[in-house]
Amino acid sequence: MSDPESQDPMVAALLRERAGYVSRGMGDRVAQVDEQLALRGHKPAAEAAPVSRSTPPKNRRQRPPETA
Repeated sequence: MSDPESQDPMVAALLRERAGYVSRGMGDRVAQVDEQLALRGHKPAAEAAPVSRSTPPKNRRQRPPETA
């Protein structure tokens, strides 16, 4: 599993879904997912700062310029 916090596949799926809503700024949906996580006994972790989309991904190289 990609999420080491959870062995339950439903909780892992909810955590991935929640991360998507957080990155898009959909607070109402985040609250709904948090409610479902609480029903399944998952305790929320500390919030991480959202990643800026203007920052390029790390360890990515640009294609070398083509020469004719």
